[in-house]
Amino acid sequence: MPSSTLTMESLSLACGEGGAMAEMRPRPLNLERRSMDEKCLNDLASTVNPSSGCQKVGLQPIKSSERLEAMATATVSPSLSFRSGMGTPGSSCHTPFAPHPMVADAWENLRKSLVYFRGKPVGTIAALDSTEDALNYNQVFVRDFVPSAFAFLMNGEPEIVKNFLLKTLHLQAWEKRIDCFTLGEGVMPASFKVLHDPERKSDTLIADFGESAIGRVAPIDSGFWWIILLRAYTKCTGNHSLADMPDVQRGMRLILTLCLSEGFDTFPTLLCADGCCMIDRRMGIYGYPIEIQALFFLALRCARTLLKHERGGKEFIERIDSRLHALSYHMRTYFWLDHEQLNNIYRYKTEEYSHTAVNKFNVIPDSIPDWVFDFMPMRGGYFVGNVSPARLDFRWFCLGNCIAILSSLATPEQASAIMDLFEERWEDLIGDMPLKIAYPALENHEWRIVTGCDPKNTRWSYHNGGSWPVLLWLLTAACIKTGRPQIARKAIELTERRLARDGWPEYYDGKAGGYIGKQARKFQTWSVAGYLVSKMMLEDPSHLGMISLEEDKKILKPRLKRSVSWTC
Repeated sequence: MPSSTLTMESLSLACGEGGAMAEMRPRPLNLERRSMDEKCLNDLASTVNPSSGCQKVGLQPIKSSERLEAMATATVSPSLSFRSGMGTPGSSCHTPFAPHPMVADAWENLRKSLVYFRGKPVGTIAALDSTEDALNYNQVFVRDFVPSAFAFLMNGEPEIVKNFLLKTLHLQAWEKRIDCFTLGEGVMPASFKVLHDPERKSDTLIADFGESAIGRVAPIDSGFWWIILLRAYTKCTGNHSLADMPDVQRGMRLILTLCLSEGFDTFPTLLCADGCCMIDRRMGIYGYPIEIQALFFLALRCARTLLKHERGGKEFIERIDSRLHALSYHMRTYFWLDHEQLNNIYRYKTEEYSHTAVNKFNVIPDSIPDWVFDFMPMRGGYFVGNVSPARLDFRWFCLGNCIAILSSLATPEQASAIMDLFEERWEDLIGDMPLKIAYPALENHEWRIVTGCDPKNTRWSYHNGGSWPVLLWLLTAACIKTGRPQIARKAIELTERRLARDGWPEYYDGKAGGYIGKQARKFQTWSVAGYLVSKMMLEDPSHLGMISLEEDKKILKPRLKRSVSWTC
């Protein structure tokens, strides 16, 4: 057996009674305030053969569906059996860490949520709450599966993730029609479900591209999460055979074609409809929401590492580089808000004209809501929710800000300021149960106008200031990257007081998140998976490399060009 390969047999011997691993002490967590991305999987590299992730499958000139099916049936090498060591059901090694009792319960619930297609796991359903009508919670949502995928990757089970990536890629090729209108070729589904026919012994996939969703909005974030997950799978296994498949490369190019196409926009950000992402109901995020812009940025950077130069890939890489330059400058300049910038906006002049304008979006200072002045500390800052002509949405959105840190959309100084804000406004953003999806809540007349009197998005509930445990994994990753693991530990301790006891709810209500959401499903899969991923990342920070990207100064440094009106 090569010394670089770790088999299950050798692992069992090493973990037996009196074995060397049983006497290992937990490695001290690196508390330096610097990024962990460069250390990704370094500890595992000495024991795991990075080239043995998935068996390579020849790419013969056969039909795309047959090629995808062949890849889906490829097995993962037993040598890729590194586990989290947290007492998971798949782990045979006793860990020197004392796992919290919630961990075993979480793994049991996560495995119960697995969905199978023709005998193979292809994802996890949204929730297993038998006390409520299923509605669409019995489907596999692309965004919901992401924390589950990271949990399985970190636990050494990448085959589930590979199956999911290939099945959703297969669904991308379907014709997508809503009423009489056909959606873009590259749109990924919001969700899918598997129909089992026991009589015929057959399984059928049914996808939803938005035609059944609330408001009939296509999911812009699904394609971005798919690219991000493909990069995570490739990073974790060290195997590029999946990403290099012609069909996978084509799938990426189709997604990129949708979001890099030229139009009437004067900004590098993506114009979106309300309800196109995790906030999937009317919440006033139409325009250029931070969540989509941050995911767009991260997906572009991930795609750049995965695209091959053949078949137009080189052209796409050039377009990605150009967009990254413009997008990073735009977001860091116009979306960033701290005490100094708030004071600048407060003093803005309006109706400025020409390229010398300071108030480039003509934001009216009187439109600044009163709560911002109390919320903004002297130390800290964040990316605001939305920026468009004469409109600046000052609300805090957690997912977009955490992704901004992980993608390096935020500069190191901005990332540190976001973490400072968590510390300074702990009671507002964390409260009794992590983590506020948005702050503050819309109330009274504003709630009626913005949400259309949505009974599910009442104040401090659901997407209107509700607390979502799933966001814990994003906070933990951001904390590790910025060297603030103590923030994540404190948040996890809060979660462990109630989450399992309450039945793993989807979300919590109340200003401090003290009440189980009025319409929250129990045994929500991504609440379970988010907790597991947080625990595993704190145990082994090298897992961060699947999720985080370091700043590439060569790519992201804005290129300054002379104005066309410049003369000698």
